[in-house]
Amino acid sequence: MESTSGVRYRPPRRAVDCGARGILSMGEITVGELLVRCLRAEGIELISGIIDGAHIPIVAHTAAYGIRYVNARHEEAAVHIAEGYARIARRPGVVIGNPGCGTGNMLAGVVSAHAEGHPIVAIGTLRPRIKTDPNRGGAWQAADTESMARPITKYAATVRQWERLPEMMRAAFRAAMTGRPGPAYIAVPDDLLAERIDESRLPPIYEASRYRVTDLGAGDPARIERAAELLAGAQKLFVHAGKGVLWADAAAELVALGDYLGASLGASLGARGVIPENHPHYFHPFDIAGAGRARGEADVVLVVGGRLGEYDGWGGPPMWGEPARQTTIQIDVDPLSIGLNRPVDVPIVADAKAALTALLAAVRARVGSRAAPKDLALYRAESAETMKQGIGYLGAECRTGVNPGRMVMAIRQCFPPESITVLDGGNTTLTGVAFHPILSSPSFLYSVKMGYLGTGLPFAIGARLADPKRPVCLITGDGAFGFHVMELETAVREELPIVVVVAVDDAWGMEKTAYRAQGLGPADWAQRGIELAPVSYDGIAREIGCHGERVERIEDLTPALERALAAGKPAVLHVQVDRELNTTPPGWEQFRKARSVQGY
Repeated sequence: MESTSGVRYRPPRRAVDCGARGILSMGEITVGELLVRCLRAEGIELISGIIDGAHIPIVAHTAAYGIRYVNARHEEAAVHIAEGYARIARRPGVVIGNPGCGTGNMLAGVVSAHAEGHPIVAIGTLRPRIKTDPNRGGAWQAADTESMARPITKYAATVRQWERLPEMMRAAFRAAMTGRPGPAYIAVPDDLLAERIDESRLPPIYEASRYRVTDLGAGDPARIERAAELLAGAQKLFVHAGKGVLWADAAAELVALGDYLGASLGASLGARGVIPENHPHYFHPFDIAGAGRARGEADVVLVVGGRLGEYDGWGGPPMWGEPARQTTIQIDVDPLSIGLNRPVDVPIVADAKAALTALLAAVRARVGSRAAPKDLALYRAESAETMKQGIGYLGAECRTGVNPGRMVMAIRQCFPPESITVLDGGNTTLTGVAFHPILSSPSFLYSVKMGYLGTGLPFAIGARLADPKRPVCLITGDGAFGFHVMELETAVREELPIVVVVAVDDAWGMEKTAYRAQGLGPADWAQRGIELAPVSYDGIAREIGCHGERVERIEDLTPALERALAAGKPAVLHVQVDRELNTTPPGWEQFRKARSVQGY
């Protein structure tokens, strides 16, 4: 094996029990250990999955190579744990799926990683090759998982010869980490994982920088200079951040450039926190009026690390200006994302951090700093209309329980600015976006592209695993929380003190809203399972070993949050919210308008 310095070395041998194959001899390793060495060369520190006999040749060695194995309660949730980890750690997540049905469950989670652009390497195990490759018919847990994975991954392959394993692992990580991030899939038969190899026959293993591009740099210098000229000469400038800014760790550089140029600032829903949402020049994703006017009147727009998808109005009117009348500069690591939904004038394929650093230097050489965006007061007047709706919602009286907006604001006030916030659900997420400003990055997790219910608790677990020093709070609806509630046991077992606030209306709240919008009321809800049976979520939590409390009055919430934070273990607050208010969340109309734009 090659070390990071390129020097060949052999880790000290141990007598390891590899299951039915018995004790390894000196100088031998299994293919499973070879796979673990490949992961370690990529800097992997965490694997999630569901334990299975097929995995023994892998997990028997993870600890020896400094890799933590986290056993989840469902393979789909294991993928979401890896996604949450990847988002906060800014490195690939790895997940293992059991043969057949277990990998099928895992691939359901890979759908999320594919849509959200999360670099996940999913490893599926197969039953013995002689029975399943190809399937002879009637074999136990046999399935063509490679074919299943291909449409939802950037790379999918089955390892049939151990000699090719390091090469194919490199292909998987190259695909996951090159251009727009995304998932890759590798299938390995369980009999191959247990096969013994003499160490003298091992193929080389390389660190990432020796086989794939890990830094694109600042891009074409001529285009950086042209972009700097346009930015320096702009009278009205709007800077828009996508999730690529988060992957590049370029938030500080983007804000510095925006501040220097006195630009209006905005971010996609998935990139919340790149620009602190208390920044005086920032426009909230729900502020379609104010942000739409600021973007529409800009003579130059700078888009960094984003494709301008559906939530961004596809980069066109009414949420943006006509491309023919605006100059668009786009920076992205993925050439396929450049000009995808909006034509560009200056395309820059580059690392966002390096490109923004170079741009700021080039701009400074051309123009002095500016104080604030031109006509900011006019745009804020438009924003005030959106604010009025939110203020009215906060002041609404409750028939029963807690005002959802006031619940969210109380949570924000209890948690420090650098804490990690996870949202899950329908109307609960809309309320969370409206009333819970994100003040740092990376510190916000939500399934933006899929609206994948149930991701919240696994995301929170992955986030805490990635950064044990920062508080993590999940705000979720009761419908979404029910998908993976047993992952509370994972959090207890792994000693992860996350705080979960469940907004309980005993219903699928967003479906009530949708039905009402189409003129269908309570009689229709009852016929379609929209109403849920009452469940004590704090009671479930206590039975599992968490701290649990029930809150029915807003004045009781802050003390309960303080006790949850001090508990030193996973905590669940069951907050009974006003059912009527929960069907009319702020941002619902903006959510509908954004999705109604065709983008053509």
